[in-house]
Amino acid sequence: MAQISHLPDDAALVTMSLPVMLPTMNIGETIRNYRLQKGMSQGDIEKRTGLLRCYLSRVENGHTIPSLDTLSKIAGAMELPLSQFFAEPGHNNGSKGLPQLSDDEVRFLSQIRRYATSLNDSDRKLVLAMVKKMASNSAR
Repeated sequence: MAQISHLPDDAALVTMSLPVMLPTMNIGETIRNYRLQKGMSQGDIEKRTGLLRCYLSRVENGHTIPSLDTLSKIAGAMELPLSQFFAEPGHNNGSKGLPQLSDDEVRFLSQIRRYATSLNDSDRKLVLAMVKKMASNSAR
């Protein structure tokens, strides 16, 4: 990982990789847990999404990481918001802790993470300022 010590703390956040920023999560395990809570089989998800059962099995067992669009299909099949897959365990919409993100916010942050590594320091600071502004506006 590149040295980021020359950046202010909040600008460094944009350049960190996901495993450093967030606790490790197994999206497949999360999907399986929600699927089982809903009393659904992989076949039920297959019928609602068109995704093959063998693909769903690979996702749930951690062999494949689905795209955001695929996660959105799976969430729709289970009648869950996409952001639910990224919520902290034990946290619901009204609880304290990290705010719940909308599906659009999750997509936006995924895109920011993808492009952050190619930004220069000035652009990185500008993006961080915009994200902070958006966060403060949505908190009102």
